[in-house]
Amino acid sequence: MNICLFQGTFNPIHNAHIDVAKFVLNNTDTEQIIFIPALNPPHKELFGNVSSDDRMNMVKLAVQDYDNFRVSDIEFKRGGKSYTWLTIEELRLKYNVNNKLRFIIGTDAFVKIESWYEAEKLKQYVDFLLFKRDEEIPYDKLDYLKNAGFTFNLMALDFQNISSTDIRDRILHGKSISDLVPKKVEDYINKNDLYRNK
Repeated sequence: MNICLFQGTFNPIHNAHIDVAKFVLNNTDTEQIIFIPALNPPHKELFGNVSSDDRMNMVKLAVQDYDNFRVSDIEFKRGGKSYTWLTIEELRLKYNVNNKLRFIIGTDAFVKIESWYEAEKLKQYVDFLLFKRDEEIPYDKLDYLKNAGFTFNLMALDFQNISSTDIRDRILHGKSISDLVPKKVEDYINKNDLYRNK
């Protein structure tokens, strides 16, 4: 089976995340997307009164109506820092993968890939599917990373100006998020009074 990994803090998961995953399914021969909420991301500080379990629950709610979407708690079970390489290594063994694993990533994160743990190994075992996280595409940096040995495809999905940071800010200031997150996620946030304070 051709699988693609989608790792992130998902704090919270939103419609652009879902659209990206659907785009991969519809425009590649990927058969399954595995969403992997990060337990303790090394490059991000988690926010406010939202637990790791809350983020996991929201991802499960967001994807439960899609037959080709799965959620993995691999990083929750492992504990410690959520280094991508450790997850890749474990999933390669679990799924008996001989070729490269696909991995969804935004251009904003990808341009910093050389700072990631075991970046040299990521070159060998990961094909990155890049999605624009800004109107401008950093072609010079992408050319540099290609020459450095990273393999990637820049996906032709129009930039969507939705971010978890903006969603949290809207909630904090009492604004609607109904057009930004799946309905079940919005209901979960409201029911559990999430993101109402910093």
